[in-house]
Amino acid sequence: MNRSRVIECHRKQQSQSFSAARPEAPVWCRVPVIAAMLLLPVNLSLVGGAAGQAAQQAPAQPDSTQAPAPNAPAPSTPAPAATPSLTQEMQQAQQQTVAPQQPFNVPMPHSWNPLARYRPSTAPELNLANSPRLDSLIRNGKIYLSLHDAIALAIENNLDLASFRYNFPIAQTDIQRTKAGSTANGVNVSVVQSTQGGFSSPGGGGGGSSGQSAAAGAGGIVQSTLGEGTAVPPFDPFLTFQGYVDHTTTQEANTSQYGTPTLKTNTIEVLAQYSQSFPLGTNVTVNYQGERVATNSPYFSIDPELFGRFQVTISQPVLYGFGLSTNERYIHIAKRNAQITDVAFKEQVIATVTQVENIYWALVNAYEDEQINERSLGFANQTLSDDQKQLELHAIAAMQIMTDQAAVATAEGSLTVARANLRLNELQMKDALTKVDDPAIDDMPVIPLDLHGEPDSTADKSMDDLIAEAEKERPEVTQYQMQAEVQKQNLKDINSQLLPQLNLYGFYAGAGTAGPKSPICDAAAGIDCNSTLPTDFAGMFEDTFNYSSPEYQVGVQLSINLRNRQAKADQFRAVLNYRQSQISEVQQKKNILFDVRNSKYALEQAQAQVEATQKARDLAQRTLDITKQEQTLGAKSSVDTLNAEIALATAETAYDTAQTNYELKKVDIDRATGTTLERLGVSIDDAKSGVVTHAP
Repeated sequence: MNRSRVIECHRKQQSQSFSAARPEAPVWCRVPVIAAMLLLPVNLSLVGGAAGQAAQQAPAQPDSTQAPAPNAPAPSTPAPAATPSLTQEMQQAQQQTVAPQQPFNVPMPHSWNPLARYRPSTAPELNLANSPRLDSLIRNGKIYLSLHDAIALAIENNLDLASFRYNFPIAQTDIQRTKAGSTANGVNVSVVQSTQGGFSSPGGGGGGSSGQSAAAGAGGIVQSTLGEGTAVPPFDPFLTFQGYVDHTTTQEANTSQYGTPTLKTNTIEVLAQYSQSFPLGTNVTVNYQGERVATNSPYFSIDPELFGRFQVTISQPVLYGFGLSTNERYIHIAKRNAQITDVAFKEQVIATVTQVENIYWALVNAYEDEQINERSLGFANQTLSDDQKQLELHAIAAMQIMTDQAAVATAEGSLTVARANLRLNELQMKDALTKVDDPAIDDMPVIPLDLHGEPDSTADKSMDDLIAEAEKERPEVTQYQMQAEVQKQNLKDINSQLLPQLNLYGFYAGAGTAGPKSPICDAAAGIDCNSTLPTDFAGMFEDTFNYSSPEYQVGVQLSINLRNRQAKADQFRAVLNYRQSQISEVQQKKNILFDVRNSKYALEQAQAQVEATQKARDLAQRTLDITKQEQTLGAKSSVDTLNAEIALATAETAYDTAQTNYELKKVDIDRATGTTLERLGVSIDDAKSGVVTHAP
């Protein structure tokens, strides 16, 4: 049967399908249909056999996690075996072009200049430039991004990590502050996720980040007793100086007392004090007083009179406020806070890396969804073009063109939505990987290089193993343990507040007096104008310190609060707070158990969904192939083929969505077990410095 008769037969069948009356087609027109029906089982067996044979003959290919993107630039070398992948090319380019970045370094100010401690300190200016690594990923106006590149960029540029790094010098300021005897201001170690496109733990759970106890009552703030105890003296030495010049004129009622009706006195006085306390509670105070007094009275044998006195006092509490543990408790808290800050930073890195992973796989899903919709639109346009040619030959009805146009319009709408979703995911990815907005990369497409993740690292682990791993690796567990140690120590420190105040003290003092003979001394009035005292400041100083006029005293001071209600209430409340912290620790362990189980079950469900959607996709692909063959034989129309292609696109979308969900669940199980950084090879030291020296 020639081609013209087949086309004519097909045209008649199409025209009859839209008519009310359906006259029976000629026998010669039904022959192709009958032949196609007879050949259908043979075609199915041939398709299945060919597919199986191709699978057997095809060499085994490892599942590469660095699969290049469909529209990625083609390698320059034609030999596939010797040609590196696009990911390898980008990594090699990075090694050659990435310039070293300045690491984060904000040390505590220190100077040997004695005046520096009285001048304000400042931290280095912010470096808001994106790391050079980003430029090395740009090729032909596009950003080619692998998962490890995204993580490296996040470590270097993510603002959440950049902000958290300042907690390290903040913790050091607390240590320096408490060494002076002051309280610790504390460090905010809560996990921050200000980047758009954050993640959420499926099904809730997940354990809190810091384990802080409940804080607020009805309309008020509840303050903890942590750090309460006896008053801690300042450990920094203090030097106090006072000097003044005074002139006094006094009207006297008679001259019998001073020998003059108007007494004039000129006084120059200097007062100095040095005081310092020590961790045992010991306090040392040194006082000095120097004075020069000149008068117009003739009754003084020396004028002006020089006087000096110094006193050394040592005080030691033996009950209330005694001991290193009591007086250094703020230092211990500050040092423990610094350790908690270090652990909390690991939690922040895990949260940021997990967020970037989720954003990356969402980008992969949007990227592949756009590819699917582009193929669907191309197929719909090709079908429309073919049917328009068939219409010109009067081989199909005009209604077929309208069906094709509707399919094209639907595909265009789906592609528009897919492209908008892809642009949104690209913006979220750029936001997570940059410090500031860069107009040069705002409109650059982001091409993901890793379309599939690594194999599930928890596949061969039991639930008990995963729970044990989470209890060992999750930073929250370590934070709770450190906080429990602080609470236990607090119970011991606060007991000192219950004791009476019993202080032992002793002081030694010396004094010296000197002055020249008064030129107006009135010996006629019976005043002995002779003096054996030194006449100058040097003699006065010598007498002050040469034990010529000593005074010493040893004593005890006892102060007892006969009811002691405040100290008893604070001590008992500290015990209650510790009991609450124990409950919080138990609750945190339960949360971890639930989080791990929930993540594991969700991962298994996601894996099953991937397998189901993969089978549906493969079946849709086979259906499309068979429908194309039947259309060639005349047993199916272009409408059937178009519907089969739409079904395939739907199945591919469902499979890609399931695959992305599976990748997200793998990310979540790593977060739940605390193994995210170990699995990806992320270095905490690199995260602290903000410079990636060990590629993830």
